[in-house]
Amino acid sequence: MANHSHPQQPHVASNPETVSVSATESGSPAAAGPDGHHDGPKGHDGIDRRGFLSCMAWAGTGLIWTMVGGVPTSKLFAAASGHGASHASHAGSFSFVQISDSHIGFNKAANQDVAGTLKLAIDKINGLSAPPELLLHTGDISQSSKAAEFDTAAEIIKGAKAGATFYVPGEHDTALDDGTLYQQRFGQGATGRGWYSFDHRGVHFVGLNNVLQIDAMGKLGPDQLAWFKSDLAALSSSTPIVIFAHIPLWMVYPDWGWGTADSAEALSYLKRFGSVTVLNGHIHQVVQKVEGNVAFHTACSTAFPQPAPGSAPHPGPMVVPAGSLRSVLGITEVKYIGRHSHLALVDSSLADQS
Repeated sequence: MANHSHPQQPHVASNPETVSVSATESGSPAAAGPDGHHDGPKGHDGIDRRGFLSCMAWAGTGLIWTMVGGVPTSKLFAAASGHGASHASHAGSFSFVQISDSHIGFNKAANQDVAGTLKLAIDKINGLSAPPELLLHTGDISQSSKAAEFDTAAEIIKGAKAGATFYVPGEHDTALDDGTLYQQRFGQGATGRGWYSFDHRGVHFVGLNNVLQIDAMGKLGPDQLAWFKSDLAALSSSTPIVIFAHIPLWMVYPDWGWGTADSAEALSYLKRFGSVTVLNGHIHQVVQKVEGNVAFHTACSTAFPQPAPGSAPHPGPMVVPAGSLRSVLGITEVKYIGRHSHLALVDSSLADQS
């Protein structure tokens, strides 16, 4: 985590709006889900089925999904190219970037240069039209929680032209020593075993650790849940909330452990807030879900992709054809629009031109 000032919160509107990007093509039928039903963006569970492996080149094929009070509308990404520019003019708006699953130290067929692709991600950030005010890394910085891996990652990430950088651990960051070295390097000042919160321009950010009690799925545990409930208690219900943790805080695919066992209790504390965004990593692909006031978003890895849920016998590094790796790795840029109290999420692959 990082130290950060806590500025006074501006007034925000009560109706949240979340904008995200999917690789769905205009006019295409909804893709079939694992149960064989066709659940498009307006399906019963809110999952964008075509978003499972959507860290592809966005130009011309992507859709911008706008969630207003839980009702989705969309525009072609190319047709909405001026969208971000108009938002940037709003007073109180700012952007931040999420990267995830860098796996420094990994060296197998799926990617033999993970440091190089992390550097590409940082170059992508540095090529954004406006420097992001924050950078969030949602875990698995390293492959084996070794000091040299953490050193390499930190050296590359510090090259980002961004404001403060904040981290949460992945299970690979705690594998050897139960997170001791991670805590020394990236978790100083955190509460308990690595959870914390901070405020930035009226948005309340909460970093959670759901990898220290893994038993088939992620787990937060009673101590962290009690802290989380207390942390939120004093906030106004109009405060925009951003939660970031490594393992998804919703059940993406329990058979593969892609979920957090006690997330339902954590999410119950968020029901009174009008705008909640949950950012996760772990599954190395973009999957999005909107449930009431909460927009869930998992990010692509900067190292290697994993299979779509249920499409392979098990999860794990996925080898893609030579020359295609950059198209399935990426970053997530998030913009906060102060006047409208919404977050706009735009995923881009490392193959995209800045």
